[in-house]
Amino acid sequence: MSENLVTNIGHCLTSASEMVGGNMSLVYYSHIPTAIITLLMGFFVLRAGKNSLSSKILFAFCLTFSIYIFANLMSWIGTSSVWITFFWSLLGLTDILFYLLGLYFFYVFVDGKDISFRLKLVLVAIFVPFLIMSPTRLNIPGFDYINCTALDTNFLNYLFYAKIFIAIWLAILAIYKYLKAKSEDRQRIVILSLGLGLFLFSFFATSYLSDIYQRYDIELYGLYAMTAFMGILAYLIVKFKAFNIKLIGSQALVYALIILIGSQFFFIKTTINMFLTGITFVMALIFGGLLIRSVQREVTQREEIEKLAENLAKSNDSLYVANEKLKELDRQKTEFVSIASHQLRSPLTAIKGYSSMLLEGSFGPVEDKAKGAIDVIYQSSQRLMTVIEDFLNITRIELGRMKYELSVFDLGQIAQTVIKNQEPNVLKRGLKIEFVDGTNNHQISADSGKVTQVVSNIVDNSIKYTPSGWIKVSVENRPMGKSKSKETVRLTVSDSGVGINKETLPKLFDKFVRADDAGKTNISGTGLGLYVAKQIVEGLGGKIWAESEGKGKGAQFIVEFPRSTGEVTQSKSKIESYTKADLDKLKKK
Repeated sequence: MSENLVTNIGHCLTSASEMVGGNMSLVYYSHIPTAIITLLMGFFVLRAGKNSLSSKILFAFCLTFSIYIFANLMSWIGTSSVWITFFWSLLGLTDILFYLLGLYFFYVFVDGKDISFRLKLVLVAIFVPFLIMSPTRLNIPGFDYINCTALDTNFLNYLFYAKIFIAIWLAILAIYKYLKAKSEDRQRIVILSLGLGLFLFSFFATSYLSDIYQRYDIELYGLYAMTAFMGILAYLIVKFKAFNIKLIGSQALVYALIILIGSQFFFIKTTINMFLTGITFVMALIFGGLLIRSVQREVTQREEIEKLAENLAKSNDSLYVANEKLKELDRQKTEFVSIASHQLRSPLTAIKGYSSMLLEGSFGPVEDKAKGAIDVIYQSSQRLMTVIEDFLNITRIELGRMKYELSVFDLGQIAQTVIKNQEPNVLKRGLKIEFVDGTNNHQISADSGKVTQVVSNIVDNSIKYTPSGWIKVSVENRPMGKSKSKETVRLTVSDSGVGINKETLPKLFDKFVRADDAGKTNISGTGLGLYVAKQIVEGLGGKIWAESEGKGKGAQFIVEFPRSTGEVTQSKSKIESYTKADLDKLKKK
């Protein structure tokens, strides 16, 4: 521009400022707190946002707005023609710049990443013409020195259309991002769109009206929408933890309050108001500082809790992985035990069979000394077979391969058969065994082979842990709870043996658990028999538990099954085979 044009523009702007008087100055000065708050907000976001791209763009946006406010103020209150013209030229640049920065910020904030290089070129292409035109005659090529108005407004026309283009672009972009976003991100997009759109639209509308009515103060009222946008931005930060900022809400509130109170000093006319405003300002400083410190402590505590929760989550993940590995190792161990047990059972069966045949004289007469040795072999192989069978049952149960062949049979008859088979052991130990049958009608639907194994296990257990005295086996029908139509069949095996203390009772049916003094009475016990019995009984829908008044006072083992109303199964064709999973499904039905 020529020096003469600069002088005349400066003169006209100065005259316009004098014409509008205090109202124009008051409007401009009232934007100073808004500009400072906006700049502080951008600074806090930049510092607390760990220099993320979105925080840098927002800071540039806030800085551009503050420069616009300052340039506008200086263009009206300045006295130097050169400076006034400089700030007048700066207005158009900052005007289009915060439109472009607002669009750029929306992209990065919503997508969480930078825009493409091509899109950056488009934004730069929009800005460069204004950068070139602003300090030249293309901005204000002519001037009416009498009325102080621009003769030609090509620059302003370009600016007007550019802002319309960006506004439409932003609206379409917001709708597109909303439709494409996940449900949890849509609220964030809507709030940001409303806040940014409110500011840009308000500023655009007031700028348009100021040009139509030739009243430049109208344009400045649109700038108040920046305060609303900063409030919406603070809400986004608090609600959605944008920029990873914790303290910015309280800090911005306190600093804004202090700035607003401090700005009152420029308009105070009486001593009393000055005194009251001073007290309010000091109190805001004190209590604001206390508030920020309190929030800072709370944020620190929350961060520590979040770190602990994060570490706990990592530990849980590690434990989960370790647990899965342990499960796999346990499965492999179970498979190995199953294979090993099968391999051991075959030679043991041969040892037991041939030793039995030797004792019976199938291969000719055997001397008494040899008979004793063969009997030891037979008994040892029998015990080892029992242990191996327990291991096999455990592996079947844990792998879900245990099969149950269901049929209807009388539990009392099973008990009598077991007692008859155990009589030699009872007599050998000098014990007495008694059987009591309640009604001789104790049908249950279960696996007769598995139930025989359970009853045999319990009776054998009582024999082993009763050094002297008696054993009593009883079977009776009992009402099922409060029901009068349904019954259970209860098998009770009582003895006068070593007893069980109260501490051992709750864990007696766990793997490898034995009573405290059990080793003194029965060295060969493994603690697996009762565990297997419990798994079988519960797998068949029954219950098993133990009772004892303490050491030396004997024990009772109770087994209960629902009584069946069906007829006793006579034919094997009626027997059906089920796994544990099949039985669970039947129970649910």
